[in-house]
Amino acid sequence: MLFFPIVAATAFGSLPDTHLAGTVVGKCLRILHNEGLISGVLLLILLAAAQRLRAFARNVVAPMVLVAVMIGLTAYSQFVIIPHMETDRISAGGAIETASPANPYRKDFDRLHALSVNVFSGVLVAGLISAAAVAWASGSKSPAA
Repeated sequence: MLFFPIVAATAFGSLPDTHLAGTVVGKCLRILHNEGLISGVLLLILLAAAQRLRAFARNVVAPMVLVAVMIGLTAYSQFVIIPHMETDRISAGGAIETASPANPYRKDFDRLHALSVNVFSGVLVAGLISAAAVAWASGSKSPAA
């Protein structure tokens, strides 16, 4: 997930036009989302099993909630934001960067793009906090009294 912003920056900085870069980044983002949804569900199952088996020194409900938030945000991006951006791109003539900034489809695309960046940032922050929470939960168990 930390690698994706580098891919996006490289694509937009290296490819000859932004439409081509956007196509590459869009395809990579869809793959990243699918990987995130699958691995997020698997992680949630593993954390639930660990909680049930008392495998951690501390409760892992907080990391489970954060992973669920990550799954929800990823699904929102994949199944709501991206399809609407694609509709706006097509409605604006195919290459969004050639549409006038006053074009309503371009405006909506830009709004959705900003939203997608914020959603991606939310997933990243939730992931970092979740990793720290799992590390904290795996701390040493208190000796029996």
